[in-house]
Amino acid sequence: MSLLGPFHVELEGREVVPTAPKLRQVLSLLAINVDRVVSSEQLIEELWGERPPSSATTTLQTYVYQLRKLYRLGSGTRAARSGGDAPALSTSPTGYVLMLASDAVDATSFVRLADRARAELDAGSLEPAVDTLRAALRLWRGPALAEVATGPLLRAATVWLEEQRRGLTLQRIDADLALRRHHELIGELTAMVAQQPTDESLQSRLMLALYRAGRRLDALRVYQQAREVLADELGLEPMPELQRVHQAVLVADPAIDEDFPACRAGTTVRGAAEPPDQLPPDVARLVGRRQQVTEVSAPLAAADRGAAPVVVVAGPPGSGKTALCVHVAHKLRGRYPDGLLYARMIDDEGRPLEPADVLGSFLRAAGYAAAAIPGPLDERSSLFRRWSAGRRVLVVLDDVAGAEQIGALLPTGLSCGTLIAARRRFSDPAVAVTVHLGPLACADAYRLLAHILGEERVNRQMAAAHDLVELCEGLPMALREAAAHLELKPHWPIARQVRRARSGEDRGGRPATP
Repeated sequence: MSLLGPFHVELEGREVVPTAPKLRQVLSLLAINVDRVVSSEQLIEELWGERPPSSATTTLQTYVYQLRKLYRLGSGTRAARSGGDAPALSTSPTGYVLMLASDAVDATSFVRLADRARAELDAGSLEPAVDTLRAALRLWRGPALAEVATGPLLRAATVWLEEQRRGLTLQRIDADLALRRHHELIGELTAMVAQQPTDESLQSRLMLALYRAGRRLDALRVYQQAREVLADELGLEPMPELQRVHQAVLVADPAIDEDFPACRAGTTVRGAAEPPDQLPPDVARLVGRRQQVTEVSAPLAAADRGAAPVVVVAGPPGSGKTALCVHVAHKLRGRYPDGLLYARMIDDEGRPLEPADVLGSFLRAAGYAAAAIPGPLDERSSLFRRWSAGRRVLVVLDDVAGAEQIGALLPTGLSCGTLIAARRRFSDPAVAVTVHLGPLACADAYRLLAHILGEERVNRQMAAAHDLVELCEGLPMALREAAAHLELKPHWPIARQVRRARSGEDRGGRPATP
């Protein structure tokens, strides 16, 4: 089964892929967790989010039955399977477990190879490590879980897999540099920089490879191009690491011919821990929020700052606060290479989280062992501030209930920043800027629908589209939800979704709450 690219399943040499989007979701989540129990609650959350229909449990059982039938999966335990290798989809007291051979899922093989490569790097076995890293990266055929509709759990898994892929790629490049293979790396790094022109860690490595290959002038040109791109697209100067590489090339520093530490942005040849990255995936397209993106980004991207900026995005539920904050955080990730921390500040019941619990998760992500994390809030906050003081860390706090939740969670380094999504404005001396997010303008709401459903479909049914925008009150979340349902039903008129939403039919009989 292939998850690292377009979704692909083979059965006895034939491609057998479920056509129903939710069947793909169920199978993908089970495969990501192969040989581990996935609870019914997790599957329901993945399929329907926070608003499952009343028939969710029965529908999930139907999906499991369909998967067993489609792939001829038994329902027994591993011990009961003939030879121990026959695939099975077993029911447990709390959920379901997909049992497959150890090499049946490419994502599982990727993780296994990644662990082996890191062990080889730690042991100083560079050549075997490079071979293992290349074998792991060859398993990828495109973006993870392409062609699969993803809910919250699969999105989180996709982000984790993509970050693992990026980290292993950089580790493999660093190992090749340490093995003096700079000539072979120049073409690859040039292509990567062209695709990701604001990724300064790639720019540093390309400069190093060019310099070691005797192409000092080309290395300096890379720096000038990087500086121009950063200035034009983000209004920023290069980070200190890239500037140090530039200076070393200018003066022909002998250290640049050795293991130059400034070219290590997030990984090292010896497999040091990577900076934490907890961001949810970025939205594919943010409609109608260009001005707000600029207003939020400006203080977080500013080089001249007297304090670590705190920016609040305030707006009603469904206005897209989270999407905007996550989008800005992804856009500015190059400015915060030492950590991207994210926390949703309410639980599934809508109750505010304790700052101490959030700090615990931040500190664990930063690499602290559980035994080293103190219990009291003030001690955890002090440890977090010491850790962040010399780093460039961006903290994103979602669904903040009030100012009392944020004080202990603010990083202290001048190069750090905090981005907050809240339903209402609140007063706190640390807040530098508050940006209000309201409903989309009508034209932007139509653009959002057209982006998902296609311009022709929306233009043909403009009156019904107007009713849908009005019913959703111009809120992006409600519009995306309604449009996603229509996208799965291309034969439905938009007016039918309007009627269903008004009657509550698409909420399992409950009144619609856009």
